[in-house]
Amino acid sequence: MKIAVLGGGPAGLYFAISMKLRDATHEITVYERNRPDDTFGWGVVLSDETMNNFEGNDPVSEKMIRDHFAYWDDVKVVRGGESMTSGGHGFCGIGRRELLLLLQERARQLGIDLAFETEISAERLAELKAGHDLVVASDGLNSRTRSLYEDRFQPEIDMRRNHFIWLGTHQKFDDAFTFIFEKTEHGWIWAHAYQFDDDTATFIVECGPEVYEAYGFADLSQQDSIALCEKIFAAHLGGHALMTNANHIRGSAWIRFPRVTCENWYFENVVLLGDASATAHFSIGSGSKLGMESAIALADELNSGKPLNAALQDYQDERKLQVLRVTSAARNSTEWFEEVERYLELDMMQFNYALLTRSQRISHENLRLRDPEWLGSAEAWFQAQAGSNSTRRPMFAPFRLRDMELSNRVVVSPMAQYKARDGMPNDWHFVHYAERAKGGAGLVFTEMLCVSMDGRITPGCPCIGPEQVPAWTRLTDFIHAETDAKVCAQIGHAGRKGSTRLAWDGIDRALPEGENWPLLSASALPLMDGNVVPKAMDRADMDMVRDQFVAAVQAADAAGFDMIEMHAAHGYLLASFISPVTNRREDEYGGSLENRMSFPLEVFHAMRAAWPDAKPMTVRISAHDWMGDEGVTPQEAVEISRMLRDAGADAINVSSGQTDKAEQPVYGRMFQVPFADRVRNDLGIPTLVAGNIYEADHVNSTLMAGRADLVLLARPHLADPYWTLHAAVDLGDTEQAWPAPYEGGRRQANTLAERAKAMS
Repeated sequence: MKIAVLGGGPAGLYFAISMKLRDATHEITVYERNRPDDTFGWGVVLSDETMNNFEGNDPVSEKMIRDHFAYWDDVKVVRGGESMTSGGHGFCGIGRRELLLLLQERARQLGIDLAFETEISAERLAELKAGHDLVVASDGLNSRTRSLYEDRFQPEIDMRRNHFIWLGTHQKFDDAFTFIFEKTEHGWIWAHAYQFDDDTATFIVECGPEVYEAYGFADLSQQDSIALCEKIFAAHLGGHALMTNANHIRGSAWIRFPRVTCENWYFENVVLLGDASATAHFSIGSGSKLGMESAIALADELNSGKPLNAALQDYQDERKLQVLRVTSAARNSTEWFEEVERYLELDMMQFNYALLTRSQRISHENLRLRDPEWLGSAEAWFQAQAGSNSTRRPMFAPFRLRDMELSNRVVVSPMAQYKARDGMPNDWHFVHYAERAKGGAGLVFTEMLCVSMDGRITPGCPCIGPEQVPAWTRLTDFIHAETDAKVCAQIGHAGRKGSTRLAWDGIDRALPEGENWPLLSASALPLMDGNVVPKAMDRADMDMVRDQFVAAVQAADAAGFDMIEMHAAHGYLLASFISPVTNRREDEYGGSLENRMSFPLEVFHAMRAAWPDAKPMTVRISAHDWMGDEGVTPQEAVEISRMLRDAGADAINVSSGQTDKAEQPVYGRMFQVPFADRVRNDLGIPTLVAGNIYEADHVNSTLMAGRADLVLLARPHLADPYWTLHAAVDLGDTEQAWPAPYEGGRRQANTLAERAKAMS
């Protein structure tokens, strides 16, 4: 193949090398606009895993690179006068200039033509496209190729909010990758520092827009900016200066990070590579790694014998998914640093843990493999904060709300069963909830218990009132007598989402003609075409429904529930007032957030007044309607939670979505945890969270990082009522209590687990 590579950065050079290694007859020219030894970065970070990949691809260049590495195993976090170090992280750094020179040398060895100080105009690009079998655009995050063919690549560029400047220093940071946080007169500013050769380290200074503006960095020259940074970080620089290699830039060298994604990575015979196709934030140090590993994947496909179009399509399909995993982690890390002031008042132990796990690539048990001693101290700290002298994992720490004490932080999430008859719970509910209470969870939620027959979602949904008290009492008596679990009644009214079929008969679909019942909501908006149109509630309706909630609370107390939760999420009645998507009222209950919250708060106050002071009460909210600016956003959810906290809510159960069928949710592992994190740490109120949480690692990392206080699992508890007991066995935790009749099972499970561990 005759190939033109646009851009002589690590990705472009490594692609050319990888192609030549697979077929020496390829005719490859790399075009670079700068001189051979120009570089405008400092160090490049690569992991041990990445270097192993390079060794398998080209042992020669891998050794050349490795011979010039600076290694470190530790991550050090410095905050003011505090510092903490953890180990086992296995990273290495090399100067970007050194890396480029080594790759250039290897490229020349293989007969690759290198053309420096060569600008590629639109006309020249068209000529290269016509005169070559393939054009590889590895021309960086500001890719000219991507811009010229924007309609074909369909890029999205998200300029992130923080500002940063990429500097270097001769101060040594060769003992650890170091994060330094300094509180200044204008707010927090921080540095990412790491060694990349014997006498030089990268020193990236970052801050939020408010601090950037307060210092006036935009109006300072590079030298004045550097002098100011030297003053801020003087205690860490040991008298050494900060240096720039961006003197070619006039004015401020501060920039914001552009998060680049592209719908298409190729068209015809032009393909994007590296930062041109997707960018990963510098805070996880994966930009060069991604580009060079993509170069290997592209070379593999192009030498597979497939037609060019098929090879490029397969490259895009396979590699785009792999890159997405890393860039998603990078996005998590980016957002963590954008909101870092939320965490800077956490205890140093928890702050350090939160920083290490910010991208969700490093899990709780992975930290144990890296540094078991440090993680053990972190777990002991967490237990001590919970009033325990245990050293067990965070999920097994006790938790207290008012006078309710939980034995652990695992919660069985509310899950509709659709098995009630005429609002009455039955043996299905008794067995379902009793089994999950026996399964070791600290707290068991009921499904939403409806305050009236007209407040049900489906004909299979249970109610709570005087008629249901005996059935629910039977359940709570059993749970209290036979298990350590506590049980919460989630109380709600379906609103416009009522009068629908059982889930397996068509979720949210209206009942057959003649079987429907009248509905109430904030506004007269049906859930879907064909569903019952609700009545927009008048004041008399509000009084009636409020009193129904109070009667439900009184029934829950009589039935012996330990806790109640007001359901104000997912588009149900109270949520229909909160969200502007479903509240179109023009009276005092619509419009502003204060107006929209007035009726839910009225109901909350009435419920709290009817519920014993010693018992806790929580509220479930939808922190995101997934409807853009039209609906509730995470920022507004903080204000909603603030009002509920001030009204007396003991904790907020942070959920999202299900407000309207037009929603566009973004799912993923632990996808609601950021919302709970924000509410908890902005307001200082405990939070509960669910949402694609299915591993003990998810639970432990969420708790240990201070992102929530209780973790709810739904589907895992449907699949395994004894999830908590089995998780303890898998983790080697032999302290977990089992019901006395199951003691033999506990012993055998632990013995088999120990045997399997020894054999592995």
